[in-house]
Amino acid sequence: MIQKLSPEQRTTQVAQLDGWQNVEGRDAIKRQLKFVDFNAAFGFMTRVAIKAQEMDHHPEWFNVYSNVEITLSTHEANGITERDIRLARFIDEIAAGSDLSR
Repeated sequence: MIQKLSPEQRTTQVAQLDGWQNVEGRDAIKRQLKFVDFNAAFGFMTRVAIKAQEMDHHPEWFNVYSNVEITLSTHEANGITERDIRLARFIDEIAAGSDLSR
């Protein structure tokens, strides 16, 4: 069974991520990104989708034109697990090399 992070682990690990925030009323984290255009946003989402499929851990997300909002939580554990942190780190890595709007 996948173990939910303790409150201390969660605080420490989320603090090391780039731009992730707690979701109010839920044991989840989210990040909002704005890209230069739809093509950049869609390319980013495609890269995340490939990694998520490899991990068998799929994000909740929302996309309108150049805006992408990603929410991570492990439904099996009803909260944040190491899987979410690993996927968030991957997202941070590829976001750093993407065409984000400044």
